[in-house]
Amino acid sequence: MCDRRIGAAVLGVSMVDAVQQRVSMVDSQVRPSDVTDRRIIRAMLQVPRENFVPAGREALAYADNDVPVASGRALLAPRTFAKLVQLADVGDRDRVLVVGCGTGYGAAVLQIMGAEVTALEADAGLLSTAKEQTERCANGVRVVQGALSEGWAANAPYDAILVEGAVAAAPDALLSQLKDGGRLVAVLSAANGGRAILWRRSGQVYGETFGFDAAAGLLPGFARAPAFAL
Repeated sequence: MCDRRIGAAVLGVSMVDAVQQRVSMVDSQVRPSDVTDRRIIRAMLQVPRENFVPAGREALAYADNDVPVASGRALLAPRTFAKLVQLADVGDRDRVLVVGCGTGYGAAVLQIMGAEVTALEADAGLLSTAKEQTERCANGVRVVQGALSEGWAANAPYDAILVEGAVAAAPDALLSQLKDGGRLVAVLSAANGGRAILWRRSGQVYGETFGFDAAAGLLPGFARAPAFAL
């Protein structure tokens, strides 16, 4: 059970209100979006999302949109996050890498689902929050600091990699850290809108499957390399 000692009650929001908002989020945003994996639903009902947003923004924690957590960074909207996790088909005891974990909400949900989670973050402030909040809510998450685009080879290979944001192209360095049969999910940014994509490794081949239409902020290090013309 998550430790909510610095959660809703201390922030001036009643614990009952926070629980009701969490139930409403699942019932109005997650379930209607064809998220049928009960482990995802149970974990999202358990994790106090309000603890993973900056002070003063607790009222936005359960809104149907991204919540800014730092300059250029945001906590993914609940339905987008839940659909990405379902697309990744994370199994019990799967080894999972969360890239761009931000304040640690997604890593906490996956850990409670039964995965073995490594959470990668580059921003020092977000990293500190992620360590603090996952220790309170989902003890066992390994939070590490490094360049997001490089992944975390020390714990590779992974059964699944969840990128909590958008990429401009297939993230080759991350794909190389998958097990054979491993899955990577991310929002692929494009001029005409974003798409959630599932990449699956088969030997040295990476199949690409469309998941659903989605929007997310481009993560640092994942912009498309500029093209040079002669």
